[in-house]
Amino acid sequence: MRAATAALERLAAFAARLAAALAAVATGLCLVLICGSVAARYLFGMPQPWIDKTAGWLVVALVLLGAPEAQRRFEHIGVDVLVNRAGPRLARCTRLLGVLAVAVVAAVLLDAGIEAVAFGRLVGLMTDVEGVPQWWIHALLPTGAAVLLLVALVQALALLTGREPPHLPRRGEAIPRDTLVRGE
Repeated sequence: MRAATAALERLAAFAARLAAALAAVATGLCLVLICGSVAARYLFGMPQPWIDKTAGWLVVALVLLGAPEAQRRFEHIGVDVLVNRAGPRLARCTRLLGVLAVAVVAAVLLDAGIEAVAFGRLVGLMTDVEGVPQWWIHALLPTGAAVLLLVALVQALALLTGREPPHLPRRGEAIPRDTLVRGE
């Protein structure tokens, strides 16, 4: 059981890191496109509306693909005041409840995303940008949600088996902000 749990943790970590890397690429592309849009509009007087739409899609990508890694590292927005003051058993139950809530939301997003992709493909919806099917953009939702669900379920499994998930801050301890730099 322990080996299977460790393998699931490694799989979730790999998937979350890969999604985060794609989110980082989306962030860089968004920056480049917005700079290009500003230059085209104000320096050359030739606005490019497709750039603004594409940048919006990239923002969706960076949020949906960045969320699993933030969850994996427990770097999401949260209030730890009560958890830090609770006893170990109540703190574990509270964290488990939080992780399960994330899993439920991820499952709902996964289901909705799969339906959106299927509908977009069935009807043949296209975006305003020439040649880009709507389902390509919709596919970001189930992709990010699936990775988020995997991460949350692995964290729940760890908490249910009495282990602390990787990157879980100790009671009363803040998450070190240099973990992003070190790549842990």
